[in-house]
Amino acid sequence: MKIIIIDDDALVSGALKTIVEASGEINVLAIGKSGEEAVDLYEKFSPDIVLMDIRMGAVSGIDAGKQILQKHPCAKILFLTTFSDGEYIAGALKIGAKGYILKQHYENIVPALKAVMQGHNVFGDEIVSKLSLVLGNSQDKKNPSEFGISDKELEIIKLVAGGLSNKEIASNLFLSEGTVRNYISVILEKLCLRDRTQLAVFYYNNLT
Repeated sequence: MKIIIIDDDALVSGALKTIVEASGEINVLAIGKSGEEAVDLYEKFSPDIVLMDIRMGAVSGIDAGKQILQKHPCAKILFLTTFSDGEYIAGALKIGAKGYILKQHYENIVPALKAVMQGHNVFGDEIVSKLSLVLGNSQDKKNPSEFGISDKELEIIKLVAGGLSNKEIASNLFLSEGTVRNYISVILEKLCLRDRTQLAVFYYNNLT
């Protein structure tokens, strides 16, 4: 996996390079310190993933990500930041970022990069817990039946959107974990979604 790292703190970007390359599966092609450099380095190296901070001077990570994705819609951008502000989360989702995780959880960085590489969206637990505030204000809500969603499936979707694990959902609904996994697989296929985070976003955008 080939990535570029964008962070305006040289110590942070250096530490990130050490962490991800220690996995033996990730090669850092370049390091940049601004949104402008992010755009230029993407053009130069065409990395698999851009691991990028958000607050960085004149051109933010969100702005840089938007520029990259406008020209390269298949680009994979993973935001790594200390900020969990709703405005930033909403901005990341709006431009089509593949993930948003917090810097304090360094142990999650390599797994998050691998998940994004496999086509998944990755949002930290703190971020998922805020999706209801970030996305739950739309006025254009739809009836679950429009998507072919049953009452039981809707119950499970609500619990997934609330951040519950399969084990917790199983306990809440008196089902086995295997049954919950099967339900979620069917729901994701029915809605053409890839993972639980996309399902949570779908729920807050369409069903609340």
